[in-house]
Amino acid sequence: MIIYRATKRIFLEHALSRDIEDVVAEAYRERTGFGVGPGEFRAWRTSLMYMVKVLHDDGIPQESGVAIEYRIPQTNKRVDFIVTGLNGMKVPNAVIVELKQWSEAERSDKDGIVLARRGGGRGKTEGPHPSYQAWSYAALLKDFNSAIYEGGIGLQPCAYLHNYARDGIIDHVFYKTYMELAPLFLKGASERRRLQGFIKRHVRYGDAGELLYRIEHGRIKPSKMLADSVLGMLQGNVEFVLIDEQKQVFETGLELARKAKSAGKQVLIVKGGPGTGKSVVAVNLLATLIGRETNARYVSKNAAPRAVYEMRLAGSFRRTHITNLFSGSGSFSGAESNSFDVLVVDEAHRLNEKSGLYGNLGENQIKELIHASRCTIFFVDDDQRVTLRDIGHVGTLRDWAARFGAAVTECELASQFRCNGSDGYLAWLENTLDIRATANDRLDIAEFDFRVVDSPNELHELIADRNLGSNRSRVVAGYCWEWTSKRDPAAYDIVLPEYEYRRRWNLTKDGSLWIIGEESVKEVGCIHTCQGLELDYVGVIIGPDLVVRNGRIVTEPGRRAKSDKSLSGLRTISAENPSLAAREADRIIKNTYRTLLTRGLRGCYVFCVDAELASYLRARLESRASPGGVHAAPGTPLFAAAGNVVPLRRLSPAERVGAHAVPLVDLRFAAGAFGDTQALDGDAYDWVEVPDWVHLQPDLFVAQVIGESLNRRIPNGAWCLFRANPQGTRNGKVVVAQHHSIHDPDLGGRYTIKVYTSSKAVAPDGTWRHTEIRLQPDSDRIEFEPIVIRGEDNGEFRIVAEFLTVLA
Repeated sequence: MIIYRATKRIFLEHALSRDIEDVVAEAYRERTGFGVGPGEFRAWRTSLMYMVKVLHDDGIPQESGVAIEYRIPQTNKRVDFIVTGLNGMKVPNAVIVELKQWSEAERSDKDGIVLARRGGGRGKTEGPHPSYQAWSYAALLKDFNSAIYEGGIGLQPCAYLHNYARDGIIDHVFYKTYMELAPLFLKGASERRRLQGFIKRHVRYGDAGELLYRIEHGRIKPSKMLADSVLGMLQGNVEFVLIDEQKQVFETGLELARKAKSAGKQVLIVKGGPGTGKSVVAVNLLATLIGRETNARYVSKNAAPRAVYEMRLAGSFRRTHITNLFSGSGSFSGAESNSFDVLVVDEAHRLNEKSGLYGNLGENQIKELIHASRCTIFFVDDDQRVTLRDIGHVGTLRDWAARFGAAVTECELASQFRCNGSDGYLAWLENTLDIRATANDRLDIAEFDFRVVDSPNELHELIADRNLGSNRSRVVAGYCWEWTSKRDPAAYDIVLPEYEYRRRWNLTKDGSLWIIGEESVKEVGCIHTCQGLELDYVGVIIGPDLVVRNGRIVTEPGRRAKSDKSLSGLRTISAENPSLAAREADRIIKNTYRTLLTRGLRGCYVFCVDAELASYLRARLESRASPGGVHAAPGTPLFAAAGNVVPLRRLSPAERVGAHAVPLVDLRFAAGAFGDTQALDGDAYDWVEVPDWVHLQPDLFVAQVIGESLNRRIPNGAWCLFRANPQGTRNGKVVVAQHHSIHDPDLGGRYTIKVYTSSKAVAPDGTWRHTEIRLQPDSDRIEFEPIVIRGEDNGEFRIVAEFLTVLA
């Protein structure tokens, strides 16, 4: 999403005729539904006026594109400023400008890290050097955006610190590597001229903002899975670019590992919620430490992440070597003091006191880990403790470090990289589950694909569909059903007779590898087989242990399966302290669902056994605007369910007279492939009533869009409003296209609906012709490719209609 998009000419007009920060704030409110804080508003007021001065250069084309606040796909990171156009070789280019208001900084000994005042009144804090930050954002864009990595778009990152005079600190040779990747421009007229020269070198010709459209609407590349990248990381490859606080935590871990050799025990506590990259940083640390011949090991209580990582390494590393890299948290009760240089402890919130199958070994896993290692790095999220035995909360980690006299360093990972990068989703979830109060009482489903479905069958069908081709989607559930199939493989575990739904818990044949098992999409997983791992889409069955009564979330620990051990010991606690037992059970159940509901990178679908809970969740969903700009009331699902029943009222011939209605055309467009061969019949027999905000015109009609190739704009099965035979420019519009030469020209050719872009060649006499027409999908599915029509084929190509908006 780009908050503000214009050409240089229009941007300068806005800046000269109005306060540019007001223009951007209005665009922000329109695009997100939220206002901006005073700090961000002040930053725009200052920094954007400096960019106005930069762009006041006749050598920078008037029609070059300008974007402000572009959110990088699948993250919550935003690029400050982008200038687009073509270079001297007519290659499309985007200059990325990271803007900072800093006036001073201190150098750090950590690679790519600098100390500076970053807002919030905290004084100078560590973080990435601006050049590293600009470079890393460009690398993220290349990783995620198909328009960039497939379209040959060059990215030229740089950093502009307009208040910072050159002082030999921010521009120290220590940061040379990153300043070469992303040049640094500082305070003063000469520095501004250098930045102008940098932009002019890469943007020689304007593009009227077309490149920005391609970037904003480029197909999103599937997120890289950590499990799939472990082998490359341990072989020394850079699989993930560490962003912002991830980079800071990584470098801090390496520094403490060095320091521990001479300065005594070190403990690093890294706090972070779901999707903040705890495991990515943990495995990066392991790989780098091993590469430096450090005696390091990755530790986790959960068997599932270790099993998946080990499976990915099988065949490339010796079995004994793999075993020496990954350990369970109960393996250190007999370890000698400082027998390891570094222990990287992932999911530290799951640590227990006792170890062993029967919980009868060792004294305390936290104590044993710190005892065994010179440097112990704990990655922890207090809100992911999901059994009464989980003791690894931050306070306990601090206490044990103090008992050993260890120096304690604390860092936090705050940025969301799961759940489509939506910090708002996690805040909404915590508020909705009554874990903690936040300001997010409504979830914008345009930010993250969250749905409450009506049946477990629908849930499983959705997930099975999302799983096709990638094997990265699964159904999970709260542990409210006995594991009957463990003793009787023919039995079913999760049985909901009213829906004729019968499924089994994850089978023992997959064990801890359930999340990547070839057939496991047919089964249902639980907290123990998915915690610490991630999926593209997760389907969650919320059992009867979480319900709504009188408008409040209520937990029912008695509805948990007897075979579930997460609440073992609750009766003993209850006998001594009933109120404590109730609070602990409430915490465990809510934390379990918070964890399950945050496994999805791209979407989460939910079925609730309790109907009141389903209504409660639905009432807290909204979409601020449809792709066509139609606003929905809070709590109202934006689109009707896909299907073949027209949700708009069909009119009889008598009712049609004088009605606010348009024709219903049964084109059967196939969004994803050319559809059935039909001609567009202007004498439609069926008409449908349309909303009163539709301004009736002769060429309007309604048709259904079938398929997933435009599902980021148009849901499969949606009924949409179109205009036949549109006039004017088509670039960037969603159109219905027909091409006679592809199939069966005698019957009128085939139709498709896609995003239209074209390239033209202009002759000396001013005439022009299309050299290439691209019909571009806009989908979260990876299988759709652009349709490209070149040369002579253009003559048989025509636009039948243009898409206006989704109606239902």
